[in-house]
Amino acid sequence: MSAGGEACCPGLLLTLSWLLLAGLRAACGVNDAAVQDPSLVREGAGADEAHDEGKTQSFSEADPEARAEMGQDVSNMTAVKEVEFGMCTVTCGIGIREVILTNGCPGDESKCIIRVEECRAPVDCGWGKPISESLDSVRLACSHTSPINRFKYVWKLLKPDQQPVILSHDSAIIEVTRDIHPLAFQCDTFDNNELVASIKFTVYTTSELQVRRLSRPETDAVLVFVLTIGVIMCIFVIFILIFIIINWVAVKAFWETKASTTDIQSEPNLVK
Repeated sequence: MSAGGEACCPGLLLTLSWLLLAGLRAACGVNDAAVQDPSLVREGAGADEAHDEGKTQSFSEADPEARAEMGQDVSNMTAVKEVEFGMCTVTCGIGIREVILTNGCPGDESKCIIRVEECRAPVDCGWGKPISESLDSVRLACSHTSPINRFKYVWKLLKPDQQPVILSHDSAIIEVTRDIHPLAFQCDTFDNNELVASIKFTVYTTSELQVRRLSRPETDAVLVFVLTIGVIMCIFVIFILIFIIINWVAVKAFWETKASTTDIQSEPNLVK
């Protein structure tokens, strides 16, 4: 072999050795990554578990408030099942009603009132009656509940075949002077710009009021007389029935005696 070839052999061997070392390092790196993957997974799982534990811990720290809210929800659901609502005190407009507890009352009571709340009935109240009146004026009142200054009141003067005239009066009670013609008024009650009640009134003239007052006592007197006679007759019949039931034996004997006397009187007539 020539001297050039001998000189190339050590260089070639050195190059091959470097390539071999590089390949071994690369292989070792891949193996290390493959070996480290499970640990990374474990670290990820550990992080997730730690996150979940943090959530659980935070929930457990806030557990009293959460339990209180859950308790309130459960109590509300139970209260809905155990509560009854009474009748509204009005048939239109705004009224109040009782909230009655049907379970858990103190003592041996089966029902008890726990509170009173507001209730809403149909808005239209139709035609109402004045709270007071005289031959010269009449006082009218809108539908409302306490407090009276909570609502907004709009008074209108109604005219046939015309648009209502809105009055400047804005309180719940208005005093109107009688006119030569009957007048019609309407009051609308608003709560937070929501119409909750509407009622109408008729203000008669002085002469019409006098006629109504004169005709009303006669009607009332006849009605009272008829009702009194009917009640007396009902009581009389009831007493007769009670007497017959108590003295049934005597009554039966009396009717038997009367029947035998009638038979005896009829026999001579037959003989003749």
